[in-house]
Amino acid sequence: MPAASSGGATSVRTADFIVALVNSEPITNNEVRQRMLQIRQQFAQQGAALPPPAQLAREVLEQLINERAQIQQARDTGIRVDEATLQDAERTIAAQNQMSLEDFRRRLAAEGIDHNRLRTELSNQILLQRVHEREVDARVRITEADIDAYIHEQTGGTEANLLLDLSHILVLVPENASAAQIQALEARARQAADKARAGADFAALAREYSDAPEKTEGGRFGVRPANRLPELFVQVTRDLPKGGIVGPVRSPAGFHVLRLNDKGQAGLPAATVVQTRARHILLRTGPALSEADAVARLARMRADILAGRASFEELARQSSQDGSAAAGGDLGWAAPGQFVPEFEQVMNRLGPGDLSAPTVSRFGVHLIRVDERRETQVSQREQRDQIRAMLRERKAAEALDRWGEDVRGRAFVEYRDPPQP
Repeated sequence: MPAASSGGATSVRTADFIVALVNSEPITNNEVRQRMLQIRQQFAQQGAALPPPAQLAREVLEQLINERAQIQQARDTGIRVDEATLQDAERTIAAQNQMSLEDFRRRLAAEGIDHNRLRTELSNQILLQRVHEREVDARVRITEADIDAYIHEQTGGTEANLLLDLSHILVLVPENASAAQIQALEARARQAADKARAGADFAALAREYSDAPEKTEGGRFGVRPANRLPELFVQVTRDLPKGGIVGPVRSPAGFHVLRLNDKGQAGLPAATVVQTRARHILLRTGPALSEADAVARLARMRADILAGRASFEELARQSSQDGSAAAGGDLGWAAPGQFVPEFEQVMNRLGPGDLSAPTVSRFGVHLIRVDERRETQVSQREQRDQIRAMLRERKAAEALDRWGEDVRGRAFVEYRDPPQP
């Protein structure tokens, strides 16, 4: 339980006073200090540096003012949180702590935590979520035209964003070569091209025939923007299908045989992706479960799993507060970008069978295990769905910022004594 909510936390409750009024509703110094304590815990877990205390106090006060104005807006527009919803939220927190609702309330009382304050904080969280869903999320629409416009913007109707993955064989022609030498060198390049078209391994052909430095890499350039490749290469591979061979073509350097391994557009989803199948156990943090406590609980679970005293799947079913709990924490096959960055960065560093340390995200604290990885083709429909999700998230964030600024602009805010960190 967070010490900031306990009646015994006298260091937090010393000399309380009003620091601001939002439409005549007060925000107190203790509220600022309690939020600062939560932020310090989060930054400590992430190893990040905090701003100076006075600056942090001012930033936290502005955050509380914005939230208070939005909560008031929710109430003014008729959004309510009924008793059943609050009890469900309490039961969820009790389950996170592996308790019944009755045991959970007894523990609150034993630790001096104000039950009414906890319920108020839960109610405010639910109000904010509901007003955001109604005023912002539900109004964001991404049309097929939006997706088409994004694709056109990325491609630009030019080759500026074109990405090519090419391999090539170069048969050098000396500067003073005779006609007979040139004819023999062209025949050598043609022989390599014919073998490539017949299905021979291009990398082996490059090592045998090519005079280019890339021969040791099987002739592969790797993925490059079209504007960083010779214009001749871009022109002759423009209409090639994936895996197609062209050549020999002549340049001042000699004769080239080119293979198109793949093509795409910068800013668009890749044609192939590496998918990950992972599991997780999620503990959501909040008024009744601090981030530090969640990290400690998951660390104990991790030790039990590694020691063979418990299985990941069973602990996920018992403890995870996520829709995947019933499936033992299985998140299914996921493409890059499907999870929030702070989760995905940790997941990507794990090999199959590896278990992460407790990992903090915006949703709470996770224990992550990677089960499998695979490379798979992405269909055009899937690419468009990825673009739709990305555009929706971007528009929703922009809309939420605009709505929040509008709500704040219409609120009457009176600053009193500055907060004391």
